[in-house]
Amino acid sequence: MVYPKKAYFKDYIFHVDEHVYEPAEDTFLIAEKMAVEEDDVVLDVGTGCGILAVLAAEKAKSVVAVDINPHAIECASRNAETNGAREKIDFRHGDLFQPLKKNERFSLILFNSPYLPSEPDEESSWIGKAWAGGPDGRQVIDRFIADAPCWLADGGRILLVQSSLSDVNRTLKLFNERNLRATVVAQVKVPFESIVLVEAQC
Repeated sequence: MVYPKKAYFKDYIFHVDEHVYEPAEDTFLIAEKMAVEEDDVVLDVGTGCGILAVLAAEKAKSVVAVDINPHAIECASRNAETNGAREKIDFRHGDLFQPLKKNERFSLILFNSPYLPSEPDEESSWIGKAWAGGPDGRQVIDRFIADAPCWLADGGRILLVQSSLSDVNRTLKLFNERNLRATVVAQVKVPFESIVLVEAQC
């Protein structure tokens, strides 16, 4: 299969399927800040073309990469193979934490969430599912925050990307209510919004 788009980061090349989100400012923001250690067990939620999973696999002990989009799982798996990271990454198809095993825990959870306010019909396509966050942009973010702490190992951390349009303060509040210390660790301004990286730690 020939993929129509390519994305580049460091020395890596990622081929992107037409039904898969193309890496952009939000992807590169988390990619630059994720600081993976050799003993990390990483969960990449919404892996897309697999860029974060492959980058994490550079150092991590192991990586689980999940996506609701079957095209993304196929695309990410091929990119992992191309970039020599396939043996370290377990790709699973499903919604958020649904594909995980009950006893699995992760020292680092990554999520470039669907964070933009959207109309119902915008969530119907595979590409739409990657960015459309419902009326207030929080439809998927709130579900993620509700369950993510259950999958964190002791001392683990979460890196979540979202937009300033989808109420960053609410994200911080919800993480704090789940007994995680949450702060904004980076952001980049783009037209009409800022892309924000939130870190939440045990």
